[in-house]
Amino acid sequence: MSKINAEDAPKPVGLYPHARKVGNLLFLSGVGPRTAGSDANDSGVPGLKLDHNGNFLEFDFEAQVHSVFNNVKRILEASGSSWEQLVDVQVFLVNMKRDFHTFNKIYAEYFKENQPCRTTVEINSLPTPIAIELKCVATVE
Repeated sequence: MSKINAEDAPKPVGLYPHARKVGNLLFLSGVGPRTAGSDANDSGVPGLKLDHNGNFLEFDFEAQVHSVFNNVKRILEASGSSWEQLVDVQVFLVNMKRDFHTFNKIYAEYFKENQPCRTTVEINSLPTPIAIELKCVATVE
């Protein structure tokens, strides 16, 4: 088993790697939409601005979806895999009612060719002020 950390992806918010390779499978840790160079204390989330109390001043869910997909791509490529080699995507949304339709529409744009298995669930919260996180499995050749 090998641990992989992608230099151009946001740092994990805990002691875990971006991914682990086991045989020809690649398991990604939960990936959110933060930008590289940001950390858990600095929102660094596209489309999100918070006031000093942590309340939303601006919220753009579409920007978060595009950003999380880009972060997954960066980790896959740094791991010797690719978008086309994704086989399973678990999606965690903090507001299914508000965001599922938008997510589903954007997801369809990114997965026209490769169509991995997918599970989408609503959760109460995530450890940083984000609205989406992905957990992915891909193959590595």
